[in-house]
Amino acid sequence: MAPTATDHDRLTALADEHLDAVIAAMAGPDAVPRDDQRAAVRALVVDRARVLVVQATGWGKSAVYWAATAALRADGAGPTFVISPLLALMRDQIDAAGRAGLRAATINSSNVDDWDATLEALAADELDVLLISPERLANPRFARRATAMLARAGLIVIDEAHCISDWGFDFRPDYQRISRILTHQAEAGVPVLATTATANQRVTTDVAAQLGADTTVLRGTLARSSLRLAVIDGLGPLERYAWTDRALRSLPGSGIVYVATVAETERLTAYLRHRGHDVAPYSGQLDPTERAATEDALRANQIKAVVATSALGMGYDKPDLAFCVHLGSPDSPVAYYQQIGRAGRALDDAVVVLLPAETDERLWEWFATASIPKRDEVAAVLEVLDAEGAPMSVPALESATGLRRGRIEQLLRVVAVEGVVERVDGGWVPTGAGYTHDQAKWDEVRSVRAAEADIMRAYARGRGCLMMFLQQALDDPDPRPCGRCSVCTGELPEPGRELDPADVEAARTFLRGADVVIEPRKRWPAGVARKGAIKACEPGRALVFADTPGWGEAIAALSGRDGPLPDELVDGIVKVLGRWRGSWSARPVAVVPMPSRRFPVRVADLAERIGAVGKLPVLDALEVHGPPPPADTAAKPRVEHLLGSLSVRPGVELPDGPVLLVDDTYRSGWTMTVAAALLRDAGATSVMPLVVHQLP
Repeated sequence: MAPTATDHDRLTALADEHLDAVIAAMAGPDAVPRDDQRAAVRALVVDRARVLVVQATGWGKSAVYWAATAALRADGAGPTFVISPLLALMRDQIDAAGRAGLRAATINSSNVDDWDATLEALAADELDVLLISPERLANPRFARRATAMLARAGLIVIDEAHCISDWGFDFRPDYQRISRILTHQAEAGVPVLATTATANQRVTTDVAAQLGADTTVLRGTLARSSLRLAVIDGLGPLERYAWTDRALRSLPGSGIVYVATVAETERLTAYLRHRGHDVAPYSGQLDPTERAATEDALRANQIKAVVATSALGMGYDKPDLAFCVHLGSPDSPVAYYQQIGRAGRALDDAVVVLLPAETDERLWEWFATASIPKRDEVAAVLEVLDAEGAPMSVPALESATGLRRGRIEQLLRVVAVEGVVERVDGGWVPTGAGYTHDQAKWDEVRSVRAAEADIMRAYARGRGCLMMFLQQALDDPDPRPCGRCSVCTGELPEPGRELDPADVEAARTFLRGADVVIEPRKRWPAGVARKGAIKACEPGRALVFADTPGWGEAIAALSGRDGPLPDELVDGIVKVLGRWRGSWSARPVAVVPMPSRRFPVRVADLAERIGAVGKLPVLDALEVHGPPPPADTAAKPRVEHLLGSLSVRPGVELPDGPVLLVDDTYRSGWTMTVAAALLRDAGATSVMPLVVHQLP
């Protein structure tokens, strides 16, 4: 029901009063609200509307929901519920809410002990704002508790709303499903605000449609005048390390160095620390307490840079962040814009540099397909669930279907959005709703992602003003040349393209001396002949992990023909053994080569050369028969196949003591684990894996 004229005037005045107060509290007494900020707050408070705000990072989107919350609470409305995707973002939002005079708390995976007290405070109307992660609301027990809370909602906020769109660069099925629950279960007339800085027109249209036909969309220019963009292409892996080392000596302030993988955060951090820089790694695998401490250290300029994955992105608030450097390109201009948006929020000048990598294309292809369900895989999972008649865990589904665990988790989240399955206590169950695989839709999603990769490819080659390129990719209504980027000016930040060969060699030397520890498998998969904890392997060593810079063309030899390895790889392995020796509980007494169908000469020669250096006997103790195990399969069928095809040769006697188990490559670890278990059965006291290349 529309407000009366009297109520309209009263609520308008209330909305304006609280927006003015919040802006003053957050930006200073002389700050003035933007026109679209005022329009958004009025729409939420006066009209109880559904509003989508698409504005650049630093524009002040959070001020909209804090002002609307304050006004609605003053008018007697219930608390605001904010769906927020990242812990870093939640922590910043709680601080910002406090500055706006609001009482805020959060429920997420890192503060389980505080949940009961938080919910009690909410029930007692002692909280103005509750921030919730979508993953928490995906938990069935918590979702039941949340349903009662939603009946009292005064405002629902979906932050980083591009996450609810199939077309968004960071689509999250849990996020979409929960946002639908919130908007559909809330009492009629509860206003809803969705915000994002990273949505092109297609994503904007999709999110607005999900919110409702009458959604008000407020969209402004996405240009960031404080950012000085640059691309430096053509650098190799070691050169990118050397460039970053040198750049951190000249870049002002503190910033973020983005990399593609968790392993790379650790690797680059170690190198930069070795070169004297005060840096820290950051990824989703970091302990929550350590993540918070790292965020705070960067915010306080106590460290020069954080080497981060995209986990340090949305919503991290450091207004004086002075630079963002990317080693490797994100697969989407929207993702790239979102990450560089951390910089220059309260500065006139912030440096943003992209160093494209030769591995970008491969990573883009993986990300383009990782979240897209395959018809046959969905059918296999649903068939097992239907037949079981009881909740099934993901490990149980892995054993029953032969699909990898990560793949099952991803497709379950996707089809749950369609209401085909649901998570309950004990696992997943079918809902009885039929599933129709919309192949045309998924083909189009993949096509859109491929087109975005093409845009990043062109951006990385500097084909035009870089800021205008990003504006056009995001369908900015007012794209224009920035006059500041490396394409517009022809200038590159130090050290430019000219690198000191000594810096490059220093990177090579360090990375070739870094140890790669192979952590052994902990438990046998359910359903195989062997049970429980695995005690077959000691922690092992690899010369190289994934595409570690430092070995370059030498590692390419592993994909060639069978034959002895290059001397430099064998010398590297010998040096690994030398460094490893200091942590041995006992010296190995023999070397055992892993039997290889594809590269028998390579592995046997490597074992012989290791044995010669260490003056150890080489025992051809293992044999393999039958076809190779199926590729890209789950643990259970792989282990079952290995237990049936790998064995200790009859009559082989193993000496009393540890043995080195040698192979050229290592991926899942199950081949090495089964072989180690067989060697232990045959008398080896322990097994120490040693490989050339550990694959991700």
